[in-house]
Amino acid sequence: MRSTYSEKDESPEFWFNTKTGLVEVGKQSAAIYRLGPFTTRAEAEKALELLKRRSQEWQEENDRD
Repeated sequence: MRSTYSEKDESPEFWFNTKTGLVEVGKQSAAIYRLGPFTTRAEAEKALELLKRRSQEWQEENDRD
């Protein structure tokens, strides 16, 4: 699947590919391998860190309940 998105587009979508570990512009890979969308490449590059932090926060909330 090739994307028609470009980083030069007015509002590109960035996705983190969990299979390759690379950031993609637009929906280039299968949905099961994509995390996002993110508004910037930098956010997408930190996708795994973000998921880990959110998971920890959710676990802490559940532990308090």
